[in-house]
Amino acid sequence: MANKSKKLALLVGGIALGLGSLVHAADAPKPAAAPAPAAAPPAAPLVSGATAEALANTCAGCHGTAGVSVGPASPTLAGSNADYFKEIMKGYKEGTAYSTIMGRIAKGFSDEEIALMADYFAKAKFAPAKQKFDAALVKEGAKIHDKSCEKCHSEGGKVLAAAPADKKDKKAKKDDDDEEGGDEWQILAGQWTPYLKYTLEDYTASPARREMPKKMAKALEKVSKDGDKALAALLAYYASQQ
Repeated sequence: MANKSKKLALLVGGIALGLGSLVHAADAPKPAAAPAPAAAPPAAPLVSGATAEALANTCAGCHGTAGVSVGPASPTLAGSNADYFKEIMKGYKEGTAYSTIMGRIAKGFSDEEIALMADYFAKAKFAPAKQKFDAALVKEGAKIHDKSCEKCHSEGGKVLAAAPADKKDKKAKKDDDDEEGGDEWQILAGQWTPYLKYTLEDYTASPARREMPKKMAKALEKVSKDGDKALAALLAYYASQQ
């Protein structure tokens, strides 16, 4: 009988101890909830806050300081028409314009950064390349340019400061190929001869690496009929404009 009483007492005591622990746990302060994971920071632009000059300096390795090239295979960008610069960079970026390395480079810039560079180079002063040329061919080259190239590359292929909208009427005139007439904005006069030569080779390669405008193809066909000497004379004329 005594053993039963002891067991009953121990059981009651255990139950009381358990209830006391539960009450204590209920009264204890609950631990703070874990903080929510931080939101991912917004993606930063490629060149955050870069100035037009800083962006243009990324081109200096090939196209020279302030866009004045000292490498004969790379064109001078200084003095380029801003609209043309944006158009060709867009072509490189989208893969619609032929390039060797510019396609990869252009993809690294946003449209806003390209616009900043276009404005910078348009305001930069063009400096003709100091290069040798055959003086005996210059006069003939000038005649060829006037006959075949001046219609689009006006003023002897020099830098044209005005934008296309400033040079053309709203209703563009049509040429013999039913294409819009007017100025092309590539700089020819004073540009590096090797660069111009390589570009022509891209146009005339089979298959062509660059798509040639129909009116240019027609003009180049006429010039090419007179052989390599005619093209050499044309390039000598552009090189002479220093």
